[in-house]
Amino acid sequence: MNKESPEINPQEITEVSTLAEREHEIILYNDEVNTFDHVIECLINICEHTSLQAEQCAYLVHFSGKCGVKSGTLKFLTPRCSALLEAGLSAEIV
Repeated sequence: MNKESPEINPQEITEVSTLAEREHEIILYNDEVNTFDHVIECLINICEHTSLQAEQCAYLVHFSGKCGVKSGTLKFLTPRCSALLEAGLSAEIV
C-alpha cells in the first residue's frame, strides 16, 4: 500500500484537544502560619470568592488539610496560584 499522506484518526485529534483544554484546579493546603482572616481575604481578593465561599473553603482547608479553591485552564490559574503563594499561602495547581 502506497499512501501519499498519513491517515488521520479523528479520535486521536479529539483526545489531544481534550487534554489541552482540560480544567485544572488550585488546591490550597493547611498550614500553621496563616490566620483564617488572612486566608479568607486572599480567597476573596485573588480567587474572587464571596465572603461565605471563602469562609467555607478556609474551614475545609483547616479541618481536611486541603481544598480545591478555583478551577480553570492553566493560563487562567497560574497568576492566581502565584498570587496565593506570594501572600504566604500553600497552594498548587493540579
